[in-house]
Amino acid sequence: MPGIKEIIKEAESLPIEERAILVDSLLRTLNPSIPEIDSKWTETAKLRLEELRSARVQGVPGDQVFAGIRDRFGG
Repeated sequence: MPGIKEIIKEAESLPIEERAILVDSLLRTLNPSIPEIDSKWTETAKLRLEELRSARVQGVPGDQVFAGIRDRFGG
């Protein structure tokens, strides 16, 4: 079985999409999901996406969000 250094080196050579899948998979082993909570998050995300698409709400650009966070928390 390969050691951790070999595994990391091999993982680093993967395309970015596959590395993202690998990271997500590893994180899920550290913090297993709870189906009921995942279901609620999915419902909320779908609702918010529909609100944006229907123009019932207007999105805030990410740079404005992060600037507000920096202003509020002194970053």
